[in-house]
Amino acid sequence: MQDRQYVIQQHTTADGVHWDLMLEQDGMLTTFRLEQVPTTGLTAKIRAEKIFDHPLRFLTYEGPVQQGTGKVCIADQGTYRTEERSEDAIALDFKGQTLRGDFTLTHVHETFWELARTDPPAQD
Repeated sequence: MQDRQYVIQQHTTADGVHWDLMLEQDGMLTTFRLEQVPTTGLTAKIRAEKIFDHPLRFLTYEGPVQQGTGKVCIADQGTYRTEERSEDAIALDFKGQTLRGDFTLTHVHETFWELARTDPPAQD
């Protein structure tokens, strides 16, 4: 499998902060809304909601969104590789500025998924 680009955007609105994990696939960005920012040292599962796909221009976009109701900034970016894929799980290998290592997105119910680290984080 080939390396593709990903970005994690911190999305700030009047309702609070969430993060969007965007994975390059088939000329679009498959997007998951995350309740917390994923890190290489992740030890717990993060709830991820599959939302609408975004255009590739969001790989580098920072600024206002939705008629000025919020803003986004890039929290992390890099490349990833899909190691395995089924209907209910996607095994990913991230090589980002912050996020590095093996993670799995597991389908839980309807639009809800969970992101979890599948290899132990490196010890510094």
